Amino acid sequence: MGPLPRTLELFYDVVSPYSWLAFEVLCRYKNIWNVNLQLRPTLIAGIMKDSGNKPPALLPRKALNMRHDIRLLGLHLQIPIHFPKDFFSVILEKGSLTAMRFLTAVKLEHPEMLEKVSRELWMRVWSRDEDITEPQSILAAAQKAGMSAGQAQELLGRVSTPQVKNQLKETTEAACRYGAFGLPVTVVHLDDESHVLFGSDRMELLAHLLGEKWMGPVPPAVNARL
Repeated sequence: MGPLPRTLELFYDVVSPYSWLAFEVLCRYKNIWNVNLQLRPTLIAGIMKDSGNKPPALLPRKALNMRHDIRLLGLHLQIPIHFPKDFFSVILEKGSLTAMRFLTAVKLEHPEMLEKVSRELWMRVWSRDEDITEPQSILAAAQKAGMSAGQAQELLGRVSTPQVKNQLKETTEAACRYGAFGLPVTVVHLDDESHVLFGSDRMELLAHLLGEKWMGPVPPAVNARL
């Protein structure tokens, strides 16, 4: 038997583009690095409120840089990420509450589907400029990820239940206790110690902590499949 996998927690929100970048890179490396990747659907609005932080897009210079940054990172990481045309409405006004509650329900009932459903929600809002707030939009993402219509409808019916709402709140509060002021946040658990890494650009540092080799955003084994 080989060594047991190390645990990584990824706190993320599908309204966060940088969360998508971190998510895809960690999914590519989870088997290469022998890590147990725990996906933690989190509400970024709750973290912003708790920390007193504000979205970078509210500051004109940061917003301009963010558009350029996201475009280049998408090309570099080979992720089809594009800004929504009506960014402020989609990201800052509509938000992601229902989507993140739905992902919380997926994690509770069908955790094996969480990676695929999360990816499809990101694809809708950050690649195809489609809605992720209306019930039919969320159902479409779930079914495209491979969930049956019945399963998706059942989970959608649970987004307003105390269990789901409390679980999302607890996960968001857990991220805040780790010191989160935005997303993504990756927590590395090693030898009874936790290391908190903010953002999508800490992968080389993560490799260093794990004692693993960083082979770029698209490692050879993954690149062969793309």
